[in-house]
Amino acid sequence: MSYDVCVIGSGAGGGSVAWRLSSQGYKVLLLERGPRYKRTDFLKDEVIQQRRPNFRPLIKNEPIIKQSYDFQAKQWKDERTTVFYNGTLLGGSSELMSGFFMRLKPHEFKARSAFGQIPNANVADWPISYDDLEPYYDLVEKLVGVSGRIVDLPAHIADKRSSPDFPMPATREHWFSEQIDKACKGQGLHSIPLPRAVLSVTDNDRWPGRKVCDYNGYCGSYACHPGAKGAAGAAFIPRAEATGNCEIRTRAMVTELVTDASGGRIVEARYIDRDGKIQSVKAGTFVVACQAIETARLLLKSNGGKGVANSSGQVGRNFISSAFGAGWGEFDLKQNPHLWKEKDNPFINRIVQDYYTRPDVRHGGGTLNFLLMHPNPINASTYQAFWDSTEIRNGERVPVWGQALKDKLAHYFTEVEHLKFEVFGNWLPNDWCRIELAPKQKDKWGQPVAQVKQYSHAVTVKNAKWMIERGMNFLKSMGAKKVRQAPVWGTPSTNLLAGTCRFGDDPKTSVLNRDCRAHDVDNLYVTDGSFMPTGGRVPFTFTIYANALRVSDAIVKNLGGTPTKPV
Repeated sequence: MSYDVCVIGSGAGGGSVAWRLSSQGYKVLLLERGPRYKRTDFLKDEVIQQRRPNFRPLIKNEPIIKQSYDFQAKQWKDERTTVFYNGTLLGGSSELMSGFFMRLKPHEFKARSAFGQIPNANVADWPISYDDLEPYYDLVEKLVGVSGRIVDLPAHIADKRSSPDFPMPATREHWFSEQIDKACKGQGLHSIPLPRAVLSVTDNDRWPGRKVCDYNGYCGSYACHPGAKGAAGAAFIPRAEATGNCEIRTRAMVTELVTDASGGRIVEARYIDRDGKIQSVKAGTFVVACQAIETARLLLKSNGGKGVANSSGQVGRNFISSAFGAGWGEFDLKQNPHLWKEKDNPFINRIVQDYYTRPDVRHGGGTLNFLLMHPNPINASTYQAFWDSTEIRNGERVPVWGQALKDKLAHYFTEVEHLKFEVFGNWLPNDWCRIELAPKQKDKWGQPVAQVKQYSHAVTVKNAKWMIERGMNFLKSMGAKKVRQAPVWGTPSTNLLAGTCRFGDDPKTSVLNRDCRAHDVDNLYVTDGSFMPTGGRVPFTFTIYANALRVSDAIVKNLGGTPTKPV
């Protein structure tokens, strides 16, 4: 059977496209390498969702080679990992997101024009503007169900919106939220309610089959049992199947795209099914949305290892992330007894974007996001035993055991509440941060695995440290005790991946055109985060959703149709 469109990958960039095209009457096949789970499988259990590889593969079966540069030895160091697989299941990594839905600012679409180029970085303007994407930001808010609250803000940090408000009121908020508001006001900063792709109300007409958030604290890095979170598996895939035009095949590992003799069209996708048999799919149009690393890997190893859509040599180049940074502080429960009332873990939902740009550092600045520490008890206990030790022997931390550990755990879990901040900082694309095919290592299917070269530009690291300092000082101003920061900064956030197939108007310097169609292959589109030339200073998922719907409409037009307004 031949399909109008074959979509490879079911996350934010794939599930949304499958729905949009199937809703327009096209026959769509959606291929996903991971399994399909029921909502009832998504238990808030740290062992099931975090400690066991239920939602990511085993290293021995499907490793990724992470390479970091050792400046002392002047060589790349290899490490086998699966941390870059953020969700190998129907719905992809969107199932495990936190749902922070912040828009890029207009100037970020023209980062090179606005801030210039700097040495050892590959900054590029987007071929589209904020105004091109804004209607789709608005559409995603309505389709996914974004909760929030609009407040008055200065023009340079306020979002330009076509709708005056969010589809839902904000989710319930923690006592800390009000305290952050007060601290911001006292320091001349602007506390912004964080838009969240989490249902605060149940509405079966707008968001069928999904229930309101149950506020148990297990949100980020966890799949959502009630379906309140706007993951592709909750917000788009059920809608796609309901059209009757979308077929889904899970446990389908796509290994290769094959072109015709001219190399200008994809004629089939080959995949290994759940029984280990090689299958072939024919379609008129192919959409790849495997996530930035796996999309680059697929294109590089396709066509018998010759690769596809890579006449520019840019596939896998300019891999970007968000500069990692975090810190936290303690608030004594005896001194703040009202915190006991908050133990059902409502959200904090506060960000500060007064530092979004910096006049002293081009391409600097970022967003501070405030949240509670994740309730994972095993992870927290491990940290207390191994990483929070103050005793150093022979240059190594001495683990804490026995009664001393019991006392630390009692303090952590029963005597204090933690307020945390995260930094979403600008990541500068560069030649040393890229995706390649590993020369020797293979996965369980005999396919070459991805090799991820990680390199943080000096400005990225410097800016992350500066943002962390802002967050640390803010926690101290609120009266937090034992304020500390994560032991690394400026490194890639392994759950925010983009940039390996950047789009642009010049085929010599980009892989995709402004509609995210490959310059070299006229029926191949890429709709995950790979298209992004720059990542900005917010998480990527919202922008990936919006762009995927924009590209879907472009595909409809290319197929000779006229996109209808979504219901």
